[in-house]
Amino acid sequence: MRSLSFIAAIILALAFDASAQKAAAGRPDPTRGVREAFDRLVDGIKNVDAEQVMSAYQKSNRLLIYNNNGTATNGWDNVNANVTSAYEHISNVTLEITGLRVEMLGKSAAVLTCKWKQTQDNDGTSESASGRMTLVFKLIGKEWKITHRHTSPDKPDATRPVFPSERETSE
Repeated sequence: MRSLSFIAAIILALAFDASAQKAAAGRPDPTRGVREAFDRLVDGIKNVDAEQVMSAYQKSNRLLIYNNNGTATNGWDNVNANVTSAYEHISNVTLEITGLRVEMLGKSAAVLTCKWKQTQDNDGTSESASGRMTLVFKLIGKEWKITHRHTSPDKPDATRPVFPSERETSE
């Protein structure tokens, strides 16, 4: 009788474990929409498709971009003009993304961070850059849109003003 009770307990425990795994597997990934929106952005960059790139951003005068060179661009129209103008000269883009993380800030906001390395030809001259990026996403209707982007080089120019306490030393 004891062994029958023991076997029944094991079967019951396995059934609950399988049920919990099935429930977890059926649960939607809350970051999926953000990752898909980011993937479309990356594809647009790789394909040098200004329209696809700009479709990732919220079409608003409140869009704010902190550029890799230390400048800022405000408003979708200004960002669109800059991207469209730059893409007329760019070809052969490669873009590698590493360390991708998405942090949900509720049901309608998220932050995505990553490191990036990009090569391209600009008017026939090869260029490369790398750095870090933070994107703020907002769910607008049923679409995730970027409302803010901050990029920074991973090796900033030595002439950039940086607090002495934040400078790397090679001792």
